[in-house]
Amino acid sequence: MARLTLHFPEDQYCFSTQLTVRITDINAGNHLANDSMISMISEARARFLFAYGVAETRQDGAGIIVTDLATTYKAEAHARDALLFEVGVMDFNKYGGDIIFRITRPADGTLIAMAKSGFVFYDYAQSRVVAMPEAFAGKFPRVNRIE
Repeated sequence: MARLTLHFPEDQYCFSTQLTVRITDINAGNHLANDSMISMISEARARFLFAYGVAETRQDGAGIIVTDLATTYKAEAHARDALLFEVGVMDFNKYGGDIIFRITRPADGTLIAMAKSGFVFYDYAQSRVVAMPEAFAGKFPRVNRIE
């Protein structure tokens, strides 16, 4: 079976936040569980969007919806490890793009995981994908565009 490989351009990271692995995030193998990593990635995404003034769901019913998530694990993380989530965006198209993540343990520089989360803008009231607002795209002028 082919392995997934994630590599992202260094200049696309524009935000970082730190999260600590809780004891409740640990699985039977005594390391960070997959479902907890997904929750931490979601929290890092929410912090990133908030920092850029982007509401995941607006009052008018429009918002962002996650379309896919890919994660590659490089090393284990354990309870009480502080993890640095570097976040960025890339591969914008008419409707959305990718939010990218590099997760490291700053204490020793270990790369824990790489991830990407696809997203589109979505009108929840009309249940349909809508074009990316210019106000959002304008916050990230260096992001590549795919048509």
